[in-house]
Amino acid sequence: MTLFEPAVFGALQLSNRVVMAPLTRTRADDEGVPTETMVEYYRQRAGQGLIISEGTWPAAEGKSYSGQPGIVTPEQIAGWSRIADAVHDAGGTIVMQLMHGGRVSHPAISGEPRVVAPSALAAPGQTHTPVGKVDMPVAHALTLEEIPGVVEQFAQAARNAIDAGFDGVEVHGANGYLVQEFLSPVSNIRDDQYGGTPENRARFAIEVTRAVAEAVGADRTGIRLSPQHNIQGVLEEDDDDALATYLAVAEGLAPLGLAFVDVLSAAPTSELVQRIRRTAGAPLIVNSGFGSPTTRDEAEMLVSEGWADAVAAGRPVIANPDLVERWRQDADLNEPRPALFYGRTAEGYTDYPSLESVRADA
Repeated sequence: MTLFEPAVFGALQLSNRVVMAPLTRTRADDEGVPTETMVEYYRQRAGQGLIISEGTWPAAEGKSYSGQPGIVTPEQIAGWSRIADAVHDAGGTIVMQLMHGGRVSHPAISGEPRVVAPSALAAPGQTHTPVGKVDMPVAHALTLEEIPGVVEQFAQAARNAIDAGFDGVEVHGANGYLVQEFLSPVSNIRDDQYGGTPENRARFAIEVTRAVAEAVGADRTGIRLSPQHNIQGVLEEDDDDALATYLAVAEGLAPLGLAFVDVLSAAPTSELVQRIRRTAGAPLIVNSGFGSPTTRDEAEMLVSEGWADAVAAGRPVIANPDLVERWRQDADLNEPRPALFYGRTAEGYTDYPSLESVRADA
């Protein structure tokens, strides 16, 4: 198995095993509607075997950042449909990441009166709002009566994504947002069936993923996990507890027959990641590049040695729309411009040159 071979993950057809990781870029309009600039951005990157979209909110209460798109209103669905069409016309496959930010938000960002989480705790630090930097607010702890409604928000968002023409969806269960907030014993201090034991803390992630799979088909559903990533106050510092929690998640996912499990980890060959893979029984996408960008050599090793079925890359795809072709030819890469990762303009977004244009100008 090589990085440049095609793959089939459930109903998803991948032309190669390089995946565009989900990347927050904040280019949607003030109503959360994808823009024409976003259409061009995703079209340019259709050569990756699979595109996972930026985190997209399934409810206004789950919006974490100004400029983040949603998949709730007819206008948002229509905007994403233009993106799906552009990617498909360019020969690509695309799934939408459904991201509920949980306590990582603010009413000044979402327009909603509260932020929600498993427990009435604030995320650490501050966030950027349209009126400046402010402290993260103390979250409203979801009640047992409210949780099924949040699960249904994910399921309806998944239906909307498929209606927009997407090939599938990914549940965002990583990076300190709502689903992972339930997994951590630090951000989840509940004493009911959603808190306490690893099995209880895994319950919400399983329920959300099951509801999404039932809504659009398990063969079009994946989940992203980031075990022990320890970000945004969602800490998983006890190795034994983390292993028990993520194996409980994987055991709950196994009967579903998911299209893939996508794991962000600096140690993709570790016992933790590989046991998640074996237990869940789904194709594994790994992304090791949060701390440092994933390299071609690392990606090739992970696939050729059987540690993963595909490898996701973030910053290399931001700076190199045609990353697969550059990696295939072992060509030089454009350098990313981190100061422009977030913003509202095309600069640093759709203006990275292709290998073809670079050679034409040489």
